Amino acid sequence: MLTDRQGNILTGATAETAELYTRSAEAFGLYRGNPLALLDQALTIAPEFSMARIFRAYLFVLSTEPEATAAARADVADLKATRLNDREASHVAVLDQLSRGEWTAAACALDRHNLRYPHDFLALQAGHLTDFYRANARDLRDRIARVLPQWSSDMPGHSVLLGMYAFGLEETGAYARAEEAGRQALDGEPLDCWAHHAVAHVMEMQGRAEDGIGWMMAREPYWAGDDNLFKVHNWWHRALCHLDLEQPGEALALYDGPIRQERSVMALDMVDASALLWRLHLTGHDPGNRWQELADTWETHADGKLYPFNDWHAVMAYLGAGRDEQVNRLLAALRNAGGDGETASWTRRIGLPLIEGFIAFWHGDYATAVERLHPARYIANAFGGSHAQRDIIDWTLTEAALRGGYRDVAEGLSHERLAAKPHSPLNRAFLRRARTPAVDAKQVA
Repeated sequence: MLTDRQGNILTGATAETAELYTRSAEAFGLYRGNPLALLDQALTIAPEFSMARIFRAYLFVLSTEPEATAAARADVADLKATRLNDREASHVAVLDQLSRGEWTAAACALDRHNLRYPHDFLALQAGHLTDFYRANARDLRDRIARVLPQWSSDMPGHSVLLGMYAFGLEETGAYARAEEAGRQALDGEPLDCWAHHAVAHVMEMQGRAEDGIGWMMAREPYWAGDDNLFKVHNWWHRALCHLDLEQPGEALALYDGPIRQERSVMALDMVDASALLWRLHLTGHDPGNRWQELADTWETHADGKLYPFNDWHAVMAYLGAGRDEQVNRLLAALRNAGGDGETASWTRRIGLPLIEGFIAFWHGDYATAVERLHPARYIANAFGGSHAQRDIIDWTLTEAALRGGYRDVAEGLSHERLAAKPHSPLNRAFLRRARTPAVDAKQVA
């Protein structure tokens, strides 16, 4: 019986397709190459290869894109009509929940799956990404902690698993341990861009912008290759370091270069592009026509139904491009989100207040922006992204308080930010502006 590199049975595989599956798993683990093409090739040769179809469905649904999610549902329907072993059936149950937007139910099912099959590397990586998409910091850490003792250091994939653990440690505030784990992971697998990214997050959260730029530059050959699917996000992290050092020109150059020069249509890359342009706008730098290209690309991705974190970032681009019609269309879809599913709940409780707050900010209604964003920031970590990504909420809120003349709010938020990053030039500038009466909404709007 053929197995994967961790010893899990590959029902329906041939020697050739098992090798394609192995190459796809390695590509997915390192976010390099084209794992989907390898799985398509395997399924053409061996249509009954269940784990190849399961793997493909995970790639589709974890893209958080409407068309790909529809393809995942089709794969799930085919799999349900197939005779499966217990491990495969467990995967299909998870995929069914993910394809319906039930992220937490799927994550909890993967919790149990990971405990039954602690060497199922695909399930661990899928679970880790599911935890990321629902912003569950505890499970980002503990999903890996629960199984890591059952992995020896010489098992294939161990270093990549350690890189995932590093990110979970960072998101739960264990920065020293996270950096240590991330560096250890890279000692074992230098091409692990997720581990590199985990260390970059540590430096971002600690306000070590100079260290962050040095870290990115020193390791650039390992994470910035043409076949690296995560390179845009790592370039985005370097741009954040430049913004924190009040170097918007360098951040904009990165946007025009490696972040957006390829006009990526991946949702993850578009989220980064929207978030960087919005931050540049907050610093008083007009991104100009860059908004237009990005807004065009969002048209086929933001539907107001699948994943409100993406919709929120699409609205940033629509606002920047002056496309009020698209803003209103998406806003109406979000307000009409029905059903009792988790995604609909995210939309009502979190997505809408954030989007309404950002719309108000863009149009100079700083009172409404403060009103919407202040409470929303406390629940925003219930869906989508990392602490670094969600910092755009607090940044926009602080800027709204400054421009709206809410000096008590602005000063308090500045102190809060400085407590986390006492050496940040950006945060010092916030406090300086909050304490300078001459800086008011009319001067900075």
